[in-house]
This record gives sequence, structure tokens and C-alpha cells, in this order.
Amino acid sequence: MRTGRDNKMDKFVCTKCEREFGSKEALYQHTQAKHTEEVKKLRFQLNERQKRKIRNWSIFIVITVLFAGSVYFLTSSTKTLPPTDIQGHIEANPSSHILKEPMPIEIQKHMLEHADGYGPPGVVINYNCEDYNCEDGLIENLEAFAEKYTFVYIAPFPNMNAKIVLTRHGKIEILDSYDKERIENFISDISVK
Repeated sequence: MRTGRDNKMDKFVCTKCEREFGSKEALYQHTQAKHTEEVKKLRFQLNERQKRKIRNWSIFIVITVLFAGSVYFLTSSTKTLPPTDIQGHIEANPSSHILKEPMPIEIQKHMLEHADGYGPPGVVINYNCEDYNCEDGLIENLEAFAEKYTFVYIAPFPNMNAKIVLTRHGKIEILDSYDKERIENFISDISVK
């Protein structure tokens, strides 16, 4: 609702009923009491500045959501697998050939270069029993390879996108289940070299 001001006298005039008031506050009280439907209409009308502000914030929110969604999609669709290269390795050895805790990536890379820091290239067998259902005896069967071969390491790898992964320098093999023959072939291929 628009209000007018009579310039001849300091009177405020209601444009709806053309009644005059001596102050702005009196006109406001009158408008609220007598013309409530107009007050409600005015309350929900936005000026151009408010419309631009809402538009700009809406665009900002949409862009932010699209960016966050893209980042999530890219990171969730990327496979997490153990390394097959030695770049970025550190000159350190794991505490054992059979680990119950994950082997740091930098140490895995060093073991791929040479087992125990001085021997032949190593083989690392990682397993993920947190995200995959591992059959009874799987870990023990994998650990038997580390007992049989001095250059084989066994370690859990949480959040890996596979149940069992065999790695050596430049090579990787992913297994959905325990396969003794495939594991033996992968290991013996390196021991022949």
C-alpha cells in the first residue's frame, strides 16, 4: 500500500481511504488496523535489490552444490588399489612379512623394489576383509605364502576396492576370492627372474 504525504501541511495521508494523520506512526498503526490485507501484500513484495540478492545467492548455492557433487562423484568412482611403482618410496622395512596393520604405501613401494631393503624385488599381497566378506581361513592361507617365500609380504588394506590384490613392481592382479594357483603363478613369475 502506498502512503502519500500532503506537502501543504505536515499530514500523512492513507492512499487507500484518503484519511489524514499527524505522524508517520499514526498512519502505520491505521494501515495495520484497517488495511491488514494490504500490509500482508506489501510484506511479501520484494524490491529489485532483494530480487537480485536472492538470484545471486541462488546461483552461488547451485554452483557450490554442483561443484561438491562433482568432487564427490570423481573421488567415489576412483578405484583405490595398492601401488605397483617405486616412485616416492622410503628406505624403511616393515616390522614383519606378515602384518596385522596396513603397511604404509611408501614402505610397500620399497618392498616392490627389493624385499627387506636389499634382496630381490618383493611381492605384496593386500586383502580387504572390512568391505568384503572374507571366507574362513583366507588370511591364514595368504600368510602361508609369506612363510613359504622370503620376498612376500601380507597386509590388510582397508578401503581398497578389491578383496585380494597381488602387486609387484609394474604388475597387479586383482582376485575376487582365494585362488592358490593364481597366487602361486604370480609369485613364481618373479622368483624365476
